[in-house]
Amino acid sequence: MSRWERPQGDEGSAIIEFLGVSLVLLVPLVYLVLVLAKIEAATFAVEGAAREAARVYVRSDSADEGSQAAVASVGIALQDQGFTDDPAQALTLVCSDDPCLTPGGDVEADVRIQVPLPFVPGFVRDVVPLEVPVSAARSAPVDEYRAGG
Repeated sequence: MSRWERPQGDEGSAIIEFLGVSLVLLVPLVYLVLVLAKIEAATFAVEGAAREAARVYVRSDSADEGSQAAVASVGIALQDQGFTDDPAQALTLVCSDDPCLTPGGDVEADVRIQVPLPFVPGFVRDVVPLEVPVSAARSAPVDEYRAGG
């Protein structure tokens, strides 16, 4: 065999090896990126939702009006990032004083959602819960100089 002759029997194996390595390495990597992107979007959604829910609640005229405004703001924040969770179920409001809008008190908004892993079939989800819980809590002070609420 001379220096310039190719060994026989190895033609085409580089392509097969490349495809095999690509499937073994790239598919899980792409899936990981998709999962992390979904969790990051959920983090943005709950952070913004909790912050705005607390803000709009303390600026409202009554507790009922504040609750409705807070649920609406949570719904907008979740839908903005592509989540269809029920905002009324995702939001929990806790007040430091009773009644809730007592001047000088604090209102804490806690938003929790479950992020399902992408591309997992429903029959697998029924057996094993494949969801990542994401939550955020923010508090806002009630203005000390507001009219009694």
